[in-house]
Amino acid sequence: MDSPITIRLGARARQRIASDGLQAADIALIPAAAGGPKGLILHGIDCWLFGDWLKQAPRERRLVGASIGAWRMAASAFADPLAAHRRLAYHYIHQTYPAKVDAAYVSRNCRALLDNVLDGRGLEMLANPHYLLTVLAIRGTGALAQTGGSRWRETAGFLRAAAGNFVSRNKLAGLMDRVVFHNARDDAAWLRAEFDAFPSHFVGLDAANLQDALLASGSIPLVLQAVRDIAGAPPGNYWDGGLIDYHLHLPYQRDPGLVLYPHFSDYIVPGWLDKSLPWRRARDAALENVILVSPSPAFQARLPNGRQPDRKDFQHYGQDHAARIRDWSQAVGESERMAEALARWVEKPDLKQTATF
Repeated sequence: MDSPITIRLGARARQRIASDGLQAADIALIPAAAGGPKGLILHGIDCWLFGDWLKQAPRERRLVGASIGAWRMAASAFADPLAAHRRLAYHYIHQTYPAKVDAAYVSRNCRALLDNVLDGRGLEMLANPHYLLTVLAIRGTGALAQTGGSRWRETAGFLRAAAGNFVSRNKLAGLMDRVVFHNARDDAAWLRAEFDAFPSHFVGLDAANLQDALLASGSIPLVLQAVRDIAGAPPGNYWDGGLIDYHLHLPYQRDPGLVLYPHFSDYIVPGWLDKSLPWRRARDAALENVILVSPSPAFQARLPNGRQPDRKDFQHYGQDHAARIRDWSQAVGESERMAEALARWVEKPDLKQTATF
């Protein structure tokens, strides 16, 4: 039977696993991509990783995410990660919207979703001795700094950003900064040395900014409102971290440990605006210590509609909320098979079953 997962290895990860096998203690960092409902397909792996395997070898680990990835990693850092992941999956799946909706309504809905996930105990995740959470967002500069809540100005600014990004990703750096909201116990040194063209700001997470940082990280332009003036961060408009760091093409090679990356895709796209630009896919030394685990084509073909949940499903199903909830719930149930396959593989890694970057 075809495996439900595909595994890709960087050169250093392959060499280390070939020599020493794979133990939970080897995993130093776990990234989580932006991607909206696609993140649901990783629910089974998230529950197994944080509820079982990594608990066998407690150590300090960095959890870094953007958008839904940040929400997944936040859930992972709770004292009871299984309960937190179940809350996240349930409330994400059960979002409903009227036929006509504005950005303010969606922002209120998403803030309420986060309220349910955090469950009044959000500071638990910052006190966890084993996990250091990092939440990525962007801060608008230039034309995106002065939108004043105007949809027209916001649209014009992001059209300019898309045009510049098509020419060069570096041009995007003139319109947005990366903002790294990190656990105050973590100096985030691995991200401080320059690795791309984007100016970066580093802000410690605390009670005053945790929810705003998480909401900003998932605030899709024109779909949600910008989150303004987050406590402890430079003043301005904050949006979805996936605009710069869609699949989190970060300098992982700076960590001597291994990076376990459960992902909804078998390749890494640097920014959201790079999705339609296949020549931008990452294939560099940053991935040398990465283990990328993703759903296989055979697995995806068995899902409702023959694909993963997607943000376009809100339009596809329209007001038939029950059908969307049913199909997304089925996809989450199927994700258990991915977790089972990964558990078997880490127990006895078969490098013949893997590909390279």
